[in-house]
This record gives sequence, structure tokens and C-alpha cells, in this order.
Amino acid sequence: MQKDLGEYRKSYEKSELTEDVLPSLPIELFERWFMETEAQGQVEEPNAMTISTIGLDGYPKSRVVLLKEFNSEGFVFYTNYESEKGKSIAANNKVCLSFFWPAMERQVIIKGQAQKVDGMTSDAYFNSRPEGSKLGAWASEQSTVIPSRKFLENRLEKLEKKFEGTEIKRPEHWGGYLVIPEEMEFWQGRANRLHDRILYSEEESGVWNIERLSP
Repeated sequence: MQKDLGEYRKSYEKSELTEDVLPSLPIELFERWFMETEAQGQVEEPNAMTISTIGLDGYPKSRVVLLKEFNSEGFVFYTNYESEKGKSIAANNKVCLSFFWPAMERQVIIKGQAQKVDGMTSDAYFNSRPEGSKLGAWASEQSTVIPSRKFLENRLEKLEKKFEGTEIKRPEHWGGYLVIPEEMEFWQGRANRLHDRILYSEEESGVWNIERLSP
């Protein structure tokens, strides 16, 4: 089977990214873009991001996770520490985050290092989750092979009975990561494939260097 996708073309003409509107800190531009995407309303989950890690087998692997907080320090998401991504981060904490907001014709690519957030922060977020999501964190030994869907459903049923009427506390194998950015690239689609690409790179002094990249 062969399908030619050569005619799939789109002209990007919704916005521009010029030096006169760039803040000195990349997190400020990220916040502006995120809020604009959220307000525009056509991206169902603006906090969905792709995280790429280097696996224990030496291959890169990407998957979509949900951003749960961003601040001056970086970007926070939550997962099972014993999952494939958790083991990859433990071995090599250099990761890449990527946001793609097609309705805005924008991408943001972030290179940085991931570190676990403190237990109190993970507890606070876990306690804010719905009961079903809390039980799910206990039920799933993420990334491990299971015999069937029924096996997973049976585990959940047993946990529902175990925790009935009691507080569901965060399992130790589950929590947050903070990705501390070292580079942030902002991509704005433009006509004729001459896109705007602005790269922020943090210097040792803590100052962010700003450069324009050729598309």
C-alpha cells in the first residue's frame, strides 16, 4: 500500500514573531502564547505536550503527557516513576518537551533537565485528583506487560474495595517532575515556509541569549 502525501500543503499566515515583541525571559513568551491559545478555544488540550527521553536501549522515545504547572523554574508533569519514561529519566535526565498548537500555527520546543519535585508538591497535586484517577495510579504498573484488559479492571475493583471509606494516599512510585529549561525555541508559521524561529539559550550567568534561526 502506498499513499502520496505530496499534495498536503497549508500556507501559514495567522501571525508573526518579530524581535520587537520579545521579552527578555522565554517563560514570559510561553505564558503569553499559552494564554492566547487557551483563549482562542480551538485547541482541546493546550497543556498537552510531547516529552522525548533517551531509553535504556539507547533509542529516543516520545509520548504525550499533560503539563500541570509552569513557573519561573520550569515545567511540571506527573507520572509513574517506575514507568519506562521514569526509568529513562533516572538514567539520563536530559529531555525535550514539545508543544504544537496547530490552530495558532505555533510550536514550542524545550530542552532541559528533569528532576523530581518534592513529596509535598506531589501529595498536593495527587490529593486534588478525582478518586478514579487516584485509584488508577495504584492500579497501573505503568509500561509493564499485562495479560488482558480484564486483569487491569480486576486490579481496580480490588483497590476500590480496599480503599472504600478511607483516604487514598499517593503511592511512593508516583509523582511529579520539574523540567528546568536550558533552551526554548518558539516557532511561528509564516507564508512560503519562511517561518519565524526564535531561540532562547541560557548562559552560565543566567542571562537568556536570543537568536533568530533560519527556517
